[in-house]
Amino acid sequence: MTFPELAETLEQTGAGSVPPYRAEQIFSWISRGALSFDRMTDLPQAWRRELAARFSIRGSRVSGRLDDPDGTSKLRFTLADGAVIEAVLLAAEKTRPDRGEPYRSYTACLSTQAGCPVGCVFCKTGSLGFLRNLDTFELTDQFLALSDLVRERDGGSCRISHIVVMGMGEPLLNLAALRKALDILCDPRGFGFSKRRITISTSGISAGILELAEQGPEAELALSLTTAREDLRRRLMPGAGGNSLEGLKGALKIYQEKTGRRITLETVLLGGINTGSGDARALAAFAKGLKTTVNLIPWNPVPGLSFGGEKIREPPADETGRFRRLLEQEGIQVTGRYRRGRGISG
Repeated sequence: MTFPELAETLEQTGAGSVPPYRAEQIFSWISRGALSFDRMTDLPQAWRRELAARFSIRGSRVSGRLDDPDGTSKLRFTLADGAVIEAVLLAAEKTRPDRGEPYRSYTACLSTQAGCPVGCVFCKTGSLGFLRNLDTFELTDQFLALSDLVRERDGGSCRISHIVVMGMGEPLLNLAALRKALDILCDPRGFGFSKRRITISTSGISAGILELAEQGPEAELALSLTTAREDLRRRLMPGAGGNSLEGLKGALKIYQEKTGRRITLETVLLGGINTGSGDARALAAFAKGLKTTVNLIPWNPVPGLSFGGEKIREPPADETGRFRRLLEQEGIQVTGRYRRGRGISG
């Protein structure tokens, strides 16, 4: 529930007239990780009993956890219908520029679907097929559970600073549930999360990008481009093939005109497949005219995935370096992706 929905629902509990601050108390307790209404000690006991009889705080069960030595943790959730999804907590050691003090930064990586309909041949989730979209609470449950991990590690001294919607599924094919979930997480009466610290990654759903431009949410946008060669992209990302590169770039231009935001072009580098000089020139041509950064992501090995009858391979460092230099020679701003959670398929 959004906060207005929660306030309206409380009016219908039969507990009599509900002061507005009671809804704020409950909303705040949930955002601080309360797992039961009994924990909400500033509510009358009769209310707590009635709330517990009628409502649940979370609807997804954490059914597994893996921890990587680099600080990454992955949670498995079993949903009410037996579907299984995953969410990842990424940790990075940083230094405060003003004081020179070290601190730990956390990013939540959330899923929007059980499985994925896009079917990218280089993606583990893409090989699982598609089951269904997630409901709003199944999105917020992921964030709440990852926040529990942060409190377990650091007590109240740290919190999640960024959200990347880059887990299982295509976010722009479940935009209504995602928009509502982010409204809940960004409400100042709860987490008060900044939408500027949220990145939505899409495989390239042109209609969804245009809807983002018109209706929000006002988050950062990343496009999983992989290649700017039309024929190759259709083979690597079959579920995104109906969105031509020309139409996709047009949608991105409209998005930038509406929002003024820089777009990240994510490129998963597949050894010997999309790392040649022609691939670099095509990518540079696509990026020109956009306010963008190209993010190069050397492919993380997944057993059993193949393309064109050959096993997909991780590109060696010199292949990645050469591709980056070709882009930079074309005047493209390039960044590299840091690896996290490799030991747990994170």
